[in-house]
Amino acid sequence: MLNKAIATLSRIWSSPDLRRKLLFTLGIILVYRILAHIPAAGVDRTALNQLFSSSQILGLLDIFSGGTLANFSLIALGLGPYINASIIIQLLTMVFPKLEELSKEGEYGREIINQYTRLLTVPIAILQGFGMYALLRSSQIIGVLNPVSLIALIMTMAVGTLISVWLGELITEFGVGQGVNLLIFAGIVGRLPVALGQTTTTLETLNPINILVFVVVSLLVVAGIVFMNEASRNITIQYARRIRAGKVFGGQSTHLPLRVNQAGVIPIIFAISLVLLPSMVGRFVEQVPNPQIAHIARTVTAFMNPTGWAYNILYFLLVIGFTYFYTAVVFNPQKIADEIKKYGGFIPGIRPGAATVDYLNMILNRITLAGAVFLGVIAILPAIAQTVFRIPSLSLGGTGILIVVSVVLETTKSLQSQLLARSYEGFL
Repeated sequence: MLNKAIATLSRIWSSPDLRRKLLFTLGIILVYRILAHIPAAGVDRTALNQLFSSSQILGLLDIFSGGTLANFSLIALGLGPYINASIIIQLLTMVFPKLEELSKEGEYGREIINQYTRLLTVPIAILQGFGMYALLRSSQIIGVLNPVSLIALIMTMAVGTLISVWLGELITEFGVGQGVNLLIFAGIVGRLPVALGQTTTTLETLNPINILVFVVVSLLVVAGIVFMNEASRNITIQYARRIRAGKVFGGQSTHLPLRVNQAGVIPIIFAISLVLLPSMVGRFVEQVPNPQIAHIARTVTAFMNPTGWAYNILYFLLVIGFTYFYTAVVFNPQKIADEIKKYGGFIPGIRPGAATVDYLNMILNRITLAGAVFLGVIAILPAIAQTVFRIPSLSLGGTGILIVVSVVLETTKSLQSQLLARSYEGFL
């Protein structure tokens, strides 16, 4: 296997086009990581690091941002506002017929929707920037700023988000893989040494048997993620024989692969953006002068603690809901059934048309349930591990591992498909 991997890397490097794309992707990631370590002015970073280490919610956000929040860098908000804008636009697609029509118009429609997403990212980034300033001011990490300095700080964070989105789109267009996912991957990997160090510190006080079991479970989780990402249900498609001009066409059998995890890591990214919202709003509202509102905010914050059952149940249900939602967006049984019928194909034992659509929906709902439950368990894995292994602080959870493994598999497949295409071009 090692020889095969080395041979694949050699083929990638020997292709000038792929080598250029790979170097371009690495260059953009390097620029992103440099920006993540350029701090904004006026923040007590020692107190900021203590705040993030004492708050699991902020620590989780920091892992997803790649350390940009704990550093309070120029791109402190990272890709969070863009992800939230994507969630809102996709939800609106189900409400407004015009947006739904655009989503079905191929590349042109996707480009228009992406433009709407970018425009919506700006006000969301401004609101989140102000919320971050209010949180830091209430924690006495940053002083009260005059209006000009406040506007400058918020605009800096908003522009940092737009730069992050731009870098991600550059990777998607000129590099290898999906740009936004790769930047999130780079952020998680960049924080990996710190997360592992914090988790290892807590493991030192545990029973060696527990540590061994924890390591074995971690390896099984990685294996399970790979298995679920590659798992699919193959549906047999039979094509009828047709005779034209004395020649026989069709008659062969093929398979339609339905992936168990059609949505990839998107449901977890969407869910975590929403499940953290009540706690973030609660921490902000806690500082209002009205004692009743402040009490309600503190209650919400305590109720939505990442170690509590309410947080994890909501997180689990959101992941399942977004898995079904995103699968419905990316996979259209009606379109697939029409394409099969158009070329004279049919599923053995199933009539073409409406019956095929119903059959595909039934199969898709069943396998999506398995994928959704798996993603939900991975999402709440840190809470499960803390309860089972009695780890007081688990900085590296299943969500980060899932994103890292999924992005690696996705990028590998992209490289392999491009290598295969170039092999055909050379043959022709």
